Amino acid sequence: MAESVRKTLASLDQGQRRRHHHRDEEGGETAAEATKLIRAAEFITVAELANLLEVRPQEVITTCMGLGLMATMNKRLDKDSIQTIADEFGFEVEFVSEYAEEVETETEEVAGERLTSRPPVVTVMGHVDHGKTSLLDYIRKTNVIAGEAGGITQHIGAYEVKVAGGKDITFLDTPGHEAFTAMRARGAQVTDLVVLVVAADDRVMPQTIEAIDHAKAAGVPIIVAINKIDLPGARPDLVKQELAARGVVVEEFGGKTVAVEVSAKKGINVDKLLEMIVLESDLLDLKADPTRRAKGAVLEARVEQGRGIVASVLVDSGTLRIGDAFVAGQHWGRVRAMFDERGHTVKSAGPSTPVEVLGWNGTPGAGDIFTAFDGEREARDLANKRQALHREHEFRAATKIRLTDFRARMAQGETSELKLIIKGDVDGSVEALSESLAKLSTSEVQVRVIRQAVGQISESDVLLAAASDAIIVGFHTRPDPKARELAEREKVEIRFYDIIYKAVEEVRLALEGLLKPELKDVVTGSAEARQVFKLSKAGTVAGCMVTSGTIPRTGKVRLLRAGVVEWTGRIAALKRFKDDVREVASGFECGITLEGRDDIKVGDVIEAFNIEELARTL
Repeated sequence: MAESVRKTLASLDQGQRRRHHHRDEEGGETAAEATKLIRAAEFITVAELANLLEVRPQEVITTCMGLGLMATMNKRLDKDSIQTIADEFGFEVEFVSEYAEEVETETEEVAGERLTSRPPVVTVMGHVDHGKTSLLDYIRKTNVIAGEAGGITQHIGAYEVKVAGGKDITFLDTPGHEAFTAMRARGAQVTDLVVLVVAADDRVMPQTIEAIDHAKAAGVPIIVAINKIDLPGARPDLVKQELAARGVVVEEFGGKTVAVEVSAKKGINVDKLLEMIVLESDLLDLKADPTRRAKGAVLEARVEQGRGIVASVLVDSGTLRIGDAFVAGQHWGRVRAMFDERGHTVKSAGPSTPVEVLGWNGTPGAGDIFTAFDGEREARDLANKRQALHREHEFRAATKIRLTDFRARMAQGETSELKLIIKGDVDGSVEALSESLAKLSTSEVQVRVIRQAVGQISESDVLLAAASDAIIVGFHTRPDPKARELAEREKVEIRFYDIIYKAVEEVRLALEGLLKPELKDVVTGSAEARQVFKLSKAGTVAGCMVTSGTIPRTGKVRLLRAGVVEWTGRIAALKRFKDDVREVASGFECGITLEGRDDIKVGDVIEAFNIEELARTL
């Protein structure tokens, strides 16, 4: 594998030199100067770096010793070490983001005549019960490509339709906007258009707003489908006004967003909606090269009895054929069989075509970039290399942006925009906080609120922050346990405030690089009140189930109701059956009495926490 790695990286370097040598013949840089640039992946070994530098490994080890770094031939080096060692030998380093990703980039330089138009990929999003499924069902039954009506299996997550004029459209049937952004966070920008479904007899609901935020963050055009116009209480104009208040201004009101009033049940104006999708895609001028090796993204993957690992793949460019070797993330395989959305066997799949692929050695993740290769050995070596890099990244995972070191990162040219997601208990506070923070923008840095909403901090907020490199600000509200775990896993920072001016002051100091060491709120456990007992001697006792972590007898706790902090204090008594205990672990029941708080209701959450002071790191 090391030999394959060396050859691949060496080919990258040689390709770079050829391009520089070509510029030399035209009177640009000299060939000698061009050889001073190497391209490498992070966490390569000392031996691999020596090959790139064209020196003996012992020389690199000696240099490492001189820099105070203990090294062996097989030691993996981080980005800073590689840069420093290369400088010692007079080389500049250009890092590739994922191993051998740049190999694929070079093959994408195709002649213009090889590019052909491809169908648009459309994701349908919107609030629950606003008619997304009904609209998709109607389109599928009336416009499906030749095949038995309604015979499409939905688990593929995507299907093709043919509309009037012979144009094709690929629809993604995703579980929701969380999945949409989770895929974008992993680098898979699979959607060309978003159809936002809003019910004409309802208002713009929280999930509608979230869908707008996610589509805007992805930079994807939006077409609004105002559904249920056949119902007596339909008020499409009111929906358009509320959308305008959220920054989605339709053409009727002087904006640029196309809006179509439809009825999915009766099929009113559905043809017009499809026509608008085709028109919008024509403006985007979507093209791909069907002759190159296939490249795309994994939509979803599962294990089926009798079939093994089955992954739904959307081909973005090139053509995928039976027998092709491929890599997706850390997994590889060879295409043993492919099926379309109706379960029929297909031998090849071109651009914007969704297919089920069999032949994996492991289960890929949604959003993993899928790439075909000429040989199985090349694909296997690349997957093994990525697995090794992934293990290194797990130990040396880079954190997301933090408020404490924002100024330092800005000074290094890493960022010039502070993105925030604001969640609060009431709309007035959220609006006031958003406006106050937005006013902190300067000529050097822009403060941009990419989402503001009322309610508990959810997994959707964390996913959006991870995809957009944003910080979440909670005002009188907390994250639910799943959102907190996801934030820790994705390294997303969540800051909590009770006073608006304190939040504004901290952000201002962060922009100035003057932020003091932070006091971090560490949640040690949470319990949910299942029953409430009123006792004459003990007062109110909450019968609780510990849902995560541990609840200690000492320490601080807070009472949450619908995600909003109602009270903060201490536990007066903690019991298991009739015995006093020091702590109760996750999965066990207990009785909790709070000091000075008798108003406990079923469904309330009691959260134990500690306050830790963290020194600022630069």
